[in-house]
Order: sequence, then structure tokens, then C-alpha cells
Amino acid sequence: MSNVTASMVKELRDRTGVGMGKCKKALDEANGDIEEAINVLRKSGMASAVKKESRETNEGMIASAEDDQAVVLIEVNAETDFVVQNERFQEFVKMLSGELLKHKATSAEAFLQCKSENGMTIDELRADQIQSMGENLQVRRVMVLEKASDKSFGVYSHMGGKILAVVELTGANDQQSFARDLGMHVAAEFPEYLAPEDIPAEVKAREEEIAREQVKTKPAQIQDKIVEGKLGAFFDQNCFIRQKYIRD
Repeated sequence: MSNVTASMVKELRDRTGVGMGKCKKALDEANGDIEEAINVLRKSGMASAVKKESRETNEGMIASAEDDQAVVLIEVNAETDFVVQNERFQEFVKMLSGELLKHKATSAEAFLQCKSENGMTIDELRADQIQSMGENLQVRRVMVLEKASDKSFGVYSHMGGKILAVVELTGANDQQSFARDLGMHVAAEFPEYLAPEDIPAEVKAREEEIAREQVKTKPAQIQDKIVEGKLGAFFDQNCFIRQKYIRD
């Protein structure tokens, strides 16, 4: 009988990318020897992800799903756009969005430990996909937005999930179409803030400093007016409610 601990299983999981259950089984077979357990996984073809877990994942897509209670978002990353464009990867992300909607986990870490319909954890499913697709795959972020009787959510996906915008309107629950149109605007214009009052004081101070440096050669009596205009232009460009609506 081997003395396999949870920390040993986690270490093997971190080193190989193989699911927790299979790591536990390999450690049992190797009598708790992690290096031998890696050999066991390699022999069974399960550890092809051993070197892939350290690779950077700078490509990916964001998917959403919703029911009567919530809207959920999930970002899954891969190494190359070639894999992201693969129908199998896209179906995998779509399946994960459905699982997230069912479990409504509020963090990627918690979601990875949830059980899927076939009994495997989400993390084990991810490890299987790493092996079959040949690239490191990471669940980067998840988000759960709860619905309410006075809220409308609009979800807009752009460039095949490269950009996904969600707009929440408060005041009615039947304005999804308008909220989605606003989401299209967000995806196109990338507002950093909702309104000028949401801009941090240090950002405003930096912009004012830049504006004053730009007008220091102007007559002193008009410098304040020009600075005010430059700050207004900054608000118009970066604040959602001050931007020109793209559909007009």
C-alpha cells in the first residue's frame, strides 16, 4: 500500500497536465514515486502534456452561455491561432461554457474541479484535450453575471470570440437587443470607463499634466480653457457615455 498524498497528486498533475484521478492511479502503481509515476503515465500515453504545460498560451477565445438565472463567460487559451480556429477547439470551449452555466463557478480554479456530465473533472477534460490537440490549453478566466427582474444583458461576440462584450442595463429586463447593440459599440470603441467620474484621480491628474505641458507656450489667459477642452476630448474618447454611438 503506497502512501499517496494530495500534495503528491497535485505535484504530478502540475508536472504532467494529466487529470487528478489518473495521477492518483499512476502514483498508486508507482508506490508513491513521482518520477516512476511519470514513466507510468508516459507508457500509457497519458503524459504527452508533460512539456506542454509550461508553454505560453497567447491565443484563445471567449464564449458565453445563459439561462434564466445568469449569463456566464469563459476564456480558454491555446498556443496558436491555428488551434483556436480548429472546430474541435471551438466545440470544446462551447461545451465548457455549458458546464460553467450548470455549475456557475466564480473562479477558474473552482471550475476546473467541477465534475462534468461524464464524471471527469473539467481539469481532466482539459488535460485530455491537451493530449489530443497537441498544445497547452488553459482556462484563463470565468465570470458569472446574475440576472434580475430589473436587468437586461446584451452579449456581443466579435472575431469568433476574440473579443466579447457584455453590457448590463438596469431598469428593465426586456432590453436585450438594445444592450447587445451597445455591446457592439463597446467591442468597436473599447471605452476604458463608463463615465468621467469613474476615471481614477491619478489618471485625470496625468492627463491634465500632459495637456498643460502641451499649452505652456500659449498665452496664460487661455491655457486653462485649452486644458479644459483637451480633458473633455479625453473623456469623449475614453468614457462610454461620452462616445459617439457607432450605430448613428
